[in-house]
Amino acid sequence: MSLHPRLDDLLELRHQAHTLGLASYHSVNSVLSGLFASVFRGSGLDFDEVREYRAGDDVRNMDWHVTARTGTPHLKVFREERERTVMLCVDHGRHMSFGTRGTFKSVQAARAAALLGWAADNHHDRVGGLLFGGSDNGGLQYFRPARGRRSLWRILNTLTQDMPEAQADGDYLLTVLQRIDRGSGTGSLVFVIADFNREVSMLERTLGSLQQGHDVVLFPVDDPADRELPAMGQVVFEDAFGDLFEVNTDDEKGRQAYRAAWEHRRSELQKLAKRLGITLIPLKTNEDVHRTITLGLRQRLASRRFR
Repeated sequence: MSLHPRLDDLLELRHQAHTLGLASYHSVNSVLSGLFASVFRGSGLDFDEVREYRAGDDVRNMDWHVTARTGTPHLKVFREERERTVMLCVDHGRHMSFGTRGTFKSVQAARAAALLGWAADNHHDRVGGLLFGGSDNGGLQYFRPARGRRSLWRILNTLTQDMPEAQADGDYLLTVLQRIDRGSGTGSLVFVIADFNREVSMLERTLGSLQQGHDVVLFPVDDPADRELPAMGQVVFEDAFGDLFEVNTDDEKGRQAYRAAWEHRRSELQKLAKRLGITLIPLKTNEDVHRTITLGLRQRLASRRFR
């Protein structure tokens, strides 16, 4: 497995993505991009005005309320939806250089960012980014939202490189959410692709404020070993502060406690997302990222239809 994605691979995701168990390809434009538009762009049109019906107008856009009130056929007129700002907030810390099956978290996060970025670019949205987890610039690398592929290319290129070593006491996820909440106008689409295997209660206030003015989607990046500690005997681990400690991974009670702790943290994240009305789409290192995002967006679209 490669620790970092290749830039060529991320650029290629503009055209195609592998599907599980199949040799064929699915066009991002025809599948993911279509779902992106359905979920995040609606019909792709904004309401403009109501005017009298003219011969040749589409009767499906008739405004029957105004027609009944005035006694004259009236029509709803739409215009092309304005471009949106899409922010790709990607966890690029050293802890993302982890993976036991499939690929590394850093690679899966970059693939997800590429797919979402290309879908946004296809709809002429402004794409910007915040990469976090390193020591430079307070742990953040900011990319101003802009139309065109150059902006997305810069983000993807940075994701293929090493992030500078982070300070152990920095809570960069909270910092990046606060920065977007303070520094962005309303109506942006915010994708947060990160390792959420952590205590999330301190994020609730900021996420709640962010969700009020934007559409927020969380993508926790998981490796199977986050939930299930493999039985490997005595193993030496290094914590975030550089301290070494030894763990007997064969101890069944210890492995059960490890699993229970992960399940508790994930349950708290799910409850938080549900309370705030935020979409949650987990990404696993050993699953196809295109398939996972596609299914997640379909579920979001279905849930909106039945509300």
